[in-house]
Amino acid sequence: MTGDTTRDNPVPASTGTVTTAVPARLDRLPWSRWHWMIVIGLGTVWILDGLEVTIVGNIAGRLAEEGSGLDITAAQVTGTAAALYVAGACSGALFFGWLTDRYGRKKLFMVTLAVYLGATALTALSMDSWWFFLFRFLTGFGIGGEYAAINSAIDELIPSLYRGRVDLIINGSYWLGAIGGALLSIVMLDTDIFAIDVGWRLSFALGVVLGLVILLVRRHVPESPRWQFIHGQGEDAEKLVSAAEREIEQEHGRPLPEPAGEITIHQRRSIGFGLIVRTVFRGYPRRAVLGLSLFIGQAFLYNAITFGFGTILTTFFDVPTGKTGYYFAVIAAGNFLGPLLLGRLFDTVGRRVMISSTYLLSGVLLFVTAWLFGSGVLSATTLTACWCVVLFFASAGASSAYLTVSEVFPMETRAMAIAFFYAVGTAAGGISGPLIFADLTESGVPSETVLAFQIGAGLMCAAGLVAAFLAVKAERRSLEDIAEPLSTAHGATPATRSTPATPATRSTRDTGDEADPSRN
Repeated sequence: MTGDTTRDNPVPASTGTVTTAVPARLDRLPWSRWHWMIVIGLGTVWILDGLEVTIVGNIAGRLAEEGSGLDITAAQVTGTAAALYVAGACSGALFFGWLTDRYGRKKLFMVTLAVYLGATALTALSMDSWWFFLFRFLTGFGIGGEYAAINSAIDELIPSLYRGRVDLIINGSYWLGAIGGALLSIVMLDTDIFAIDVGWRLSFALGVVLGLVILLVRRHVPESPRWQFIHGQGEDAEKLVSAAEREIEQEHGRPLPEPAGEITIHQRRSIGFGLIVRTVFRGYPRRAVLGLSLFIGQAFLYNAITFGFGTILTTFFDVPTGKTGYYFAVIAAGNFLGPLLLGRLFDTVGRRVMISSTYLLSGVLLFVTAWLFGSGVLSATTLTACWCVVLFFASAGASSAYLTVSEVFPMETRAMAIAFFYAVGTAAGGISGPLIFADLTESGVPSETVLAFQIGAGLMCAAGLVAAFLAVKAERRSLEDIAEPLSTAHGATPATRSTPATPATRSTRDTGDEADPSRN
């Protein structure tokens, strides 16, 4: 078969040296039904995350009402519970990220979804505030694991030509869940339909139903062939890619082009945590600074501000708790349109220009929104319109943070790198943010809410400036070209060394990045 390569050799338990064209073969595939299966099976989990966070934000006022079945305040829901959810996500990302690099993408993205489903179901059964807090933490624990397992799998399976836009749109699909959560909360909080202590429980139960559907689809998503050939499963990687090639050739009715090159690597069963840390921080310090900046900026803006959006509407504009979902649905739509409409530009105009411009523009627009809010000229409707514009750009920028850390570090460290930057950045803005912001918005003093907006805007602008200087020109480049695998066999002859899978051939040095770290 055209493009078929059979040089992978199985290494059952110990390490060995293999030459493979699997990365180049995956990168030269045209878009197909096979890729849609991956996007649907893996990307839909962000819908669940959006559903979760939005439902909690919109039901905060209802949970605080007498008769809800919980002795809890709105500030505890948007503050304590939100912070615990984020803390769980950070912990889950680190724990499952390590397991993902060690045991594979597929095993872990099934386990993490199961954790999410169980914790969400038990949240719906909460009778005491401590129970609600505990299972919000465990729900976040499962979602955090999803971020590491899913982003690493997506980037390793999607061709380099489409990787940027697909990654952004998938991460942006969070806001489809937010739309669903906002509209769902309107119905579930209507006491003419459901009792005050029943509607919010059913909101979580519906999230479980959606998760079960995703679990059924996800069973058909393959393991990452890139992970397989490095971890002694070269024969499995060969079979998987060959089957995908045959399916895609039949779908398109033409043979595939020859792969652009091969790579020779030393297989290994696992990567030590110490080597991962040294690789990220000693081998790629500029990329590490970039990743931290992007995650802190977006995490503070989203986790510190949007968690309290419903409280802002009810506190400053007297919007009934049952009606906040309408406003948030509009904002969520703007958030999804950002990655959807701008995503292609990250593959064409380039990463550095688009990442820096989306961060800077959203930060500046948020400063303007804060000034208008402080001046008292905004209504609930016009504030929503301002947020729509701000988050149209911020959403594309935030999604690019996940794209960045998943493609600029070596394959063996990918899931752990995603987990680390997500955890540190989100902890900085996502744990402290909701706790601080809940008090600022609940006070009813406009100047305190303005301060929170300004902090989020300042961090977004700072991250944009960092990206302008340090963002990696990763568009249309193979992952192995952007960051050489730690397992690369340097003693191989030139004929069997890694060759970039796209015409955009660059070394890591031409972006101002450091040389690859020394290897064990």
